[in-house]
Amino acid sequence: MDDDEELCTSLSYFVGREGFRPLVAHDGLQALALARQQQPVLVILDLVIPKIDGWEVCRELRRESDVPIIFLTGRAEPHERVLGLELGADDYVIKPVNAAELIARIKAVLRRKRPRAVAQDGILPSGDLMVDFAKRRVLLRGVAVSLTVSEYKLLHALMSAPGRTFLRDELLNHLYPAGEAVVDRVIDVHIGHLRQKIEDDPARPQHILTTRGVGYRFADDEDRDSTIR
Repeated sequence: MDDDEELCTSLSYFVGREGFRPLVAHDGLQALALARQQQPVLVILDLVIPKIDGWEVCRELRRESDVPIIFLTGRAEPHERVLGLELGADDYVIKPVNAAELIARIKAVLRRKRPRAVAQDGILPSGDLMVDFAKRRVLLRGVAVSLTVSEYKLLHALMSAPGRTFLRDELLNHLYPAGEAVVDRVIDVHIGHLRQKIEDDPARPQHILTTRGVGYRFADDEDRDSTIR
């Protein structure tokens, strides 16, 4: 969210190359509307933008959401960094910034965020798939699906935030909160097994999607609409 169109274009390219789907706003009002409508996985926010400045956008977002926020600004005064963090920003990056550094900071912020909790006594439906948290049951078209504990935890985390890409490290933290040593690519193995059980065609999944080079997400309405088209 920045009024510098050249910078937005450049950042969108590098962020998109990492597998994210960038959304761009050039003023504060547009930024708030876009964030409320699209519920992004992370917000990069400049301080000096038209209509509503970055401080106010951050305040409004924090009243409504726990979405990670990174301030990207040319203002390097220490008291402004402190204010940004006090308002609830997760990081504060000074321009000009190297693209590789910004991508690393984005991934670091997302790693620190844990999968959002979903009420354990609720039922979460998604098309032909349903999770009953009270009974720890997963139903596909009304038929019970037998999952391992790890597969259930992964599905629970992904379905708790449709459309949000979870880094592999985030999902590892969800499965192994005590930091147990595990073999490399264990998340990929569990996702593969999970797809075998809930996807009609595991090679062309409709529920658990891959964000290339980043991690996994559970399909949201936008994903389903693009599949239909």
